[in-house]
Amino acid sequence: MSKTSLFLKTGLGALLLLSGPAMAQETPEFAKAMDTTFIFNTLLFLICGFLVMWMAAGFAMLEAGMVRTKNVSMQCLKNIGLFSIAGLAYWLVGYNLMYDGVDGGYMGSFSMFTTPDPSEDAGSYAAGSDWFFQMVFCATAASIVSGTIAERIKIWPFFIFTALLTGFLYPITGAWKWGAGWLQVANFQDFAGSTLVHSVGGWAALAGAVILGARVGKYNKQGQVMPMPGSNMPLATLGTFILWLGWFGFNGGSQLALGTIADASAVARIFVNTNIAAAAGVVAAITLTQLMYKKIDLTMALNGALAGLVSITAEPLTPSMPAAAFIGAVGGVIVVFAVPMLDRLKIDDVVGAIPVHLLAGIWGTLIVPFTNGGATYGAQIIGIVAIGAFTLTASTILWYALKLTIGIRPSLEDEVAGLDTAEVGLEAYPEFGQGSQRI
Repeated sequence: MSKTSLFLKTGLGALLLLSGPAMAQETPEFAKAMDTTFIFNTLLFLICGFLVMWMAAGFAMLEAGMVRTKNVSMQCLKNIGLFSIAGLAYWLVGYNLMYDGVDGGYMGSFSMFTTPDPSEDAGSYAAGSDWFFQMVFCATAASIVSGTIAERIKIWPFFIFTALLTGFLYPITGAWKWGAGWLQVANFQDFAGSTLVHSVGGWAALAGAVILGARVGKYNKQGQVMPMPGSNMPLATLGTFILWLGWFGFNGGSQLALGTIADASAVARIFVNTNIAAAAGVVAAITLTQLMYKKIDLTMALNGALAGLVSITAEPLTPSMPAAAFIGAVGGVIVVFAVPMLDRLKIDDVVGAIPVHLLAGIWGTLIVPFTNGGATYGAQIIGIVAIGAFTLTASTILWYALKLTIGIRPSLEDEVAGLDTAEVGLEAYPEFGQGSQRI
């Protein structure tokens, strides 16, 4: 079972009602219509799936631009590593844990090795296309953690945490809704994952940031924030645009079907609302930073776009365009106020992922009943709290276990020198780093 099961039941049921005797006779016209539906549904999963996969490049470029020069190679390594580990962990155990026999409960089976069965292609989409689409969502949750705890995490503890997050934590909470678990029964609504993907990554990142502590020199003895500018703002901007593009696959693909005029219209509406929310998030962030600081903060503008995207992800179909703009703009405002709030709490979030993915994800999920009359605020709050409590608790236990066993933070000397040298052995910019001194 996957999160497409509801679509299959309703879509095939509608076909039965509309076709009548033609279904029993399997006329050439009916067979052709079924082939067309199969092709377009499969195409939606595949195209949107590789757009979501391309978000991995967006996260990598955003993080590479936001960290200092001495840690750029480390961030690139973390991102290609986490995507690969997530894909394997989800294949080994995650998919079945999320979808196999949840039936209103809390998790599926612990059976290993999910291989899309071609015999299931008799439905309205190719089984492999659905599997691929679900897998890239899982990898996205892990990408969120990488940026928050950048510049002071050792590589192997991070990879181990990634395997556990994508193989177990994300699939368990995902099963509660998308696997037809207890939150689905409770009518919790999260169209494309403001909470199920983004807040899960945000809670895991928050636990890691608190347990790791801040980067050396981030806060002085008086508690003041010491600026640590990123190495490459054009790269961070490129990463944001890549993420923006990938989000059309993230939200649009979650319609789960493209085989009818109604589905095609819904996907188009989702694209429009997704774009409007992101744009509103940017405008809100740049306007607010101009008013508050007398200058526009580029990093706030970038995160304003991402916060707008996260905010609309919980329900990108039902809002009107003005409502989508409002939802995205509030996401941008959240970022502007939340980033300094975290600094006051001495929580060092290098790329601003906690405000963007956790707080804007909560906002986006909470506001769903504003435009979707089938949702209730009570169910939304239950889902937010339950998923947050589980992920934060489990992540805290895992981070502490790693800290007490193999250790999670590099030595002071390695952190000061940079993790490119200490962990990777390859500087991203050798002409400007320590490598230039050896010439």
